[in-house]
Amino acid sequence: MQPKELQILKYLQKNPYASQLEIANTLEMSRPAVANTISQLIKNGKITGRAYILPENKEVICIGGANVDRKYIVKKELQMGTSNPTISMQSVGGVARNIAENIGRLGHSVRMLTVVGNDMEYQIIEKTSSNWMNLYSVEKLANYSTGTYSAILDQQGEMLFALANMEIYEQLTVEYMKKQESNLMNAQLIIVDMNCTKEVLQYLQTLAIGNNVPLAIIPVSSPKMERIPDSLNGIEWLIINRDEAETYLQVKIIDETTWKEAAEAFVQKGVKNVVITNGSKGVMYFSDTEEAVAHVPAIQVDHVVDVTGAGDAFVSGTLHAWIDGQDMKTAVNTGMMNASKTLQSAETVRTELSKITLNNEMEEYTV
Repeated sequence: MQPKELQILKYLQKNPYASQLEIANTLEMSRPAVANTISQLIKNGKITGRAYILPENKEVICIGGANVDRKYIVKKELQMGTSNPTISMQSVGGVARNIAENIGRLGHSVRMLTVVGNDMEYQIIEKTSSNWMNLYSVEKLANYSTGTYSAILDQQGEMLFALANMEIYEQLTVEYMKKQESNLMNAQLIIVDMNCTKEVLQYLQTLAIGNNVPLAIIPVSSPKMERIPDSLNGIEWLIINRDEAETYLQVKIIDETTWKEAAEAFVQKGVKNVVITNGSKGVMYFSDTEEAVAHVPAIQVDHVVDVTGAGDAFVSGTLHAWIDGQDMKTAVNTGMMNASKTLQSAETVRTELSKITLNNEMEEYTV
């Protein structure tokens, strides 16, 4: 085959529902050239039909942040205006990326949608992530840097200050999402974090409703709650912490009664399944199919190694179990288990995670 034929065939293997215009834009070819090449590939029996190569499994699509996280622990008291000896650590992060890796390790087909720089930081992300998710649709932007988060910590692990370079996510636009419509419309589940703009969230909400695709929205901080769509209809899952719930509802969650009322309020506003986490107090969950709000206590962890990634592990375990057909109570408990094990790991996404491992951990816990 000719180089262009191989290029298009490779693209279609990962994007079987891609339009000719999408292929042309991505591969920087003219649409007539793409049409002619596809016609030749069909004639030669390399591809068949409109959905050129049928996907083996529907994908879980994760949309949002993919960062490089760096921690610097100062050996002595921090001194401004001079060089400070430190111990440094580096890991790959980003809420959507962490969820994508968790769900990929749990055996699902995952596609990551995000924007990155054409730089060393993305190479680090790619190396860590590529075994667990499809990165073919990630868009590299020449004039931007991949997202980074750098934290300066004292000897006790308390943050002194942090630097977040997240400007690139303003380029995670509706126009970019439209290029991915064929993938989004055929998704098993769309998971989006709130690094995305309100316009993107509302676009995904409309697409999900119109194509009957489940949509899960995952906030990343209280200030970004202003980005949530005006209407909550069509949101299959909203997994949110207490602070974020208080910010959105303009209430204080001070006891179990107000906690339950907050969960009920989200379902009344149109969310099908809501989970409100509350640290060591566990979670409160409610669904439009449940008779009453229910509480699940946190799993006791005697020795916390690192809290990083535990929230993303909870989201991933919960949604993984739900995709596999478990009821809401089982799903939430599965999320709790994955979070508790992640708290005991030095890794943001624990490397021993698999569907078999998580099932065994759940069986041991319930015995």
